Amino acid sequence: GEPIRVLVTGAAGQIAYSLLYSIAKGDVFGKDQPLILVLLDITPMMTVLEGVVMELQDCALPLLREVVPTDKEEVAFKDLDVAILVGSMPRREGMERKDLLKANVKIFKAQGSALDKYAKKTVKVVVVGNPANTNCLIASKSAPSIPKENFSCLTRLDHNRAKSQIALKLGVTANDVKNVIIWGNHSSTQYPDVNHAKVNLKGKEVGVYEAIKNDSWLKGDFIQTVQQRGAAVIKARKLSSAMSAAKAICDHVRDIWFGTPAGEFVSMGVISDGNSYGVPEDLLYSFPVVIKDKTWKFVEGLPINDFSREKMDLTAKELTEEKETAVEFLSSA
Repeated sequence: GEPIRVLVTGAAGQIAYSLLYSIAKGDVFGKDQPLILVLLDITPMMTVLEGVVMELQDCALPLLREVVPTDKEEVAFKDLDVAILVGSMPRREGMERKDLLKANVKIFKAQGSALDKYAKKTVKVVVVGNPANTNCLIASKSAPSIPKENFSCLTRLDHNRAKSQIALKLGVTANDVKNVIIWGNHSSTQYPDVNHAKVNLKGKEVGVYEAIKNDSWLKGDFIQTVQQRGAAVIKARKLSSAMSAAKAICDHVRDIWFGTPAGEFVSMGVISDGNSYGVPEDLLYSFPVVIKDKTWKFVEGLPINDFSREKMDLTAKELTEEKETAVEFLSSA
């Protein structure tokens, strides 16, 4: 078959280091899909990137037709089928969230414009770099000729974290747990919701609340653990969660490519337009979705209780404020 062109930005960084091998060996686009990997990073990182290219060559992978390292947008974004935007300005000590937003608006405005100018109009864009939801919204707004629905941001790591916390509590595998939801922002206001989640216990499908029989844990420690997990990993490892982030990116992109299993939904940050859950329009908000033919749809008709409503509104409020700040910077970027 024809190779597909897949871009990874921040390609000399540690998430990419965990991610590139999985993509190149066929875990994401299938074992018979050849690919061209395009690796973008900033100029000072080009020497490091050369080392990554050498390693990819040394993996001797049959699907990997070509590796293109670059620091130029016109090379990186040309004719892309998929763009995985991992690179962003990380938060440094003493940095206000506002400063972080300002630096990232600049990056994602430029990358959105480059997608608009050089990539295929069918390109699927996944934003990982934080603040991921708002960065994704800015990229989408800067690429008016690419459908908004083609842009998504990663909340699959949070989704996987929620799934595994439930599995650990019940002594089952993560595969036995399905239909957890992450609502909202990929930040500490996100709401991990297991009201609609099911667990396979001894061959029988049971609701998570019924299976765990501990409402105060589910409404308290469970939510906090998922919300704060990134910080806990940094505290322990002195580095951010690269391995699990890379795995989540693979899950997210594979589901876009091949669709979600029957009867299951996943969490993705997508444009909120037309949702039936009372989330304001024009936000990049994490919803439960099903995917078929490379197209996602909201999971409709889930009853929302008061506890959930409050948490969903709180994270929407944060996203609205972030968006307003970012759009201010956008006009001057």
